[in-house]
Amino acid sequence: MTDILPSYSPARRRFLTLSLALLTSTAITQTAFAQSATAPASQPQPTPPAPKPFSFDILTNDMRQKAKTPFQSGEIQLPKFIAELDYDSYQKIQFRPDHARWAEPNSLFRLHAFHLGWLFKEPVQLYEVTNGMAQHLDFTTADFKYYNELDNAKGDLVLPGIAGFRLNFPINRADILDELAAFLGSSYFRALGRNNVYGQSARGLSIDTGLDDAEEFPRFSDFYLEKQPDGSRKVVVNAALDSQSVTGAYRFEIFPGDTCVMNVTARLFFRKDVRQLGIAPLTSMFLFAENNRISFDDYRPQVHDSNGLVIERADGNVLWRPLNNPPVLSNTYFDEMSPRGFGLMQRDRSFENYQDDSAHYDRRPSARVEPIGDWGKGTVRLLELPSQFEFNDNIVAFWQPQTPAKAGDEREFSYKLTWGDLDPNPAADLAYVAETRTGHGGVATMKADPMMRKFVVDFAGGTLGNLPDATQIQAVTTISGGAIVTSTLSRIAENGLWRMVLDVKRDGDKPVELNAHLAGFGQRLSETWLYQWRA
Repeated sequence: MTDILPSYSPARRRFLTLSLALLTSTAITQTAFAQSATAPASQPQPTPPAPKPFSFDILTNDMRQKAKTPFQSGEIQLPKFIAELDYDSYQKIQFRPDHARWAEPNSLFRLHAFHLGWLFKEPVQLYEVTNGMAQHLDFTTADFKYYNELDNAKGDLVLPGIAGFRLNFPINRADILDELAAFLGSSYFRALGRNNVYGQSARGLSIDTGLDDAEEFPRFSDFYLEKQPDGSRKVVVNAALDSQSVTGAYRFEIFPGDTCVMNVTARLFFRKDVRQLGIAPLTSMFLFAENNRISFDDYRPQVHDSNGLVIERADGNVLWRPLNNPPVLSNTYFDEMSPRGFGLMQRDRSFENYQDDSAHYDRRPSARVEPIGDWGKGTVRLLELPSQFEFNDNIVAFWQPQTPAKAGDEREFSYKLTWGDLDPNPAADLAYVAETRTGHGGVATMKADPMMRKFVVDFAGGTLGNLPDATQIQAVTTISGGAIVTSTLSRIAENGLWRMVLDVKRDGDKPVELNAHLAGFGQRLSETWLYQWRA
């Protein structure tokens, strides 16, 4: 099912701006172990509030009670030098690595803060939890380096809060603390696996994303970070979520490694009815690849953080939907019952296919959501926005439960969120889609017909990869909005891949929906390839 909207709202532009902020936030990604948490003697030393008892259940009850009260914005009157920060001046403020919290010699994690200002004007509060007691963490201007005129104007000031935080951990080398995860802006966060660079982001929750009404942006207002024993390779982050329609208690158990695994629990309490609830939302960027390369005059063959949506169905079948950069905002709905998982994937890991030694799109992480427990009936929803620039996050995917949330409802969702090189397993039973290419339909020597398009899909791995050339298999295809004029399937001798080629003719200007998989010996041999072709 596909829905088309003619344009996107100011709320959608705000979403894109927040995503840009995540991509451009200042970050020191490598920090030596020899850090010190000791602040200069001149730093103000306010009397900290007394520690308070904390547990996830206590936070849950606090947010349940808060949902019974009217929403109050987190905006406050900021110090003048913070309120006047613009993009350029904000980028010139960095947290001092030698002021990192958790800098004890045997700790594997370091905690850094993001400064308030620019887009981030609602203070976030951090608490350190030790032995069931939460102590507020204060940050001051002495914790930051100001590479601008503010260095003299800021003075010595205890900040009213921070914009967010990041965690560093030795992901790639034992003696280097790389940035592992960051929480910044509304309920946005992101993480890295081994050898990754930042790409797509996740959110705690989305409300009314892509609808004609203004989108609502819940925010994490308070974080409770549980300090782990020395040498621990796990960190726990608890968060309070608040918005006009909902409050929430979140728990993230974070495990770094080859991939970064987050076990997420979200307990939600609704102040108001919610028209569209988005669980485990993922946000990414797709500008162009082999399927729409002709639209961009660029020396690089591909530019994207993710190139496909994957859905693992309850029966074990896998759907692969290559991403598009459409001419208008596109909504696509995949109705599912108890899916095993879904995610936005970066399948192409070859530098040669990007040729960008600055952005390193070949190293952007995939992200996969795996429900814990039965999520029942609902929809994986994919939004694709038109974009001409690679700094716009124009892709969103999330789970929409079938039953709408009503005022007074309580909901709980648990899932595993995995970040990293989540490449297909070539030894799996089902072959996977290795590449999707498009071009004008028909014979190459004839004049291109704008009503026709050629789709070339390569399948790799699985049982299919071991079959000889003469094996009789077939492409099982369906189409709406057009007709398949020709269909061929062959094995490519040079690389062993199986190639399906479809010539498609569309009916007018409505979108064409394609669905195909390979089959033989009475069984399915590949994941299902889905594609949406727009005029």
